[in-house]
Amino acid sequence: MSIEYLHTMVRVKDLETSIAFYELLGLKERNRIENEKGRFTLVFLCPPGQDDGHNDVELTYNWDGDDALPDDSRHFGHLAYRVDDIYALCQKLHDNGVIINRPPRDGHMAFVRSPDNISVELLQKGEAKEPQEPWASMENTGHW
Repeated sequence: MSIEYLHTMVRVKDLETSIAFYELLGLKERNRIENEKGRFTLVFLCPPGQDDGHNDVELTYNWDGDDALPDDSRHFGHLAYRVDDIYALCQKLHDNGVIINRPPRDGHMAFVRSPDNISVELLQKGEAKEPQEPWASMENTGHW
């Protein structure tokens, strides 16, 4: 018996704002499904060059709203991505208004949240980078 990972689905309140966040992370839209009968849109995003459908985040947007989403989305857990340069990505996110909830003080791991409060873990590819400012002395903000 075999099992194959396909994707992770998260519900979103504002599709375009959420897509913009995941694009800041470096993901690209791979597929979009508009379902008029069900009144929802599915957007599949993946890392560049990984568009085989095995590394997707599926954003589910309900056209009539989704007020049932909890404020902290702690029922979900988190997404995790390995990145080439954790400091450069965190700086890019910070420069675009994303709060770095758990800064990469150790040069290895950081946490941010999507516009829908989905926790996203960022992990440095390979060995941890040497600690550097402003990250090394930056405090946590909120929770992840």
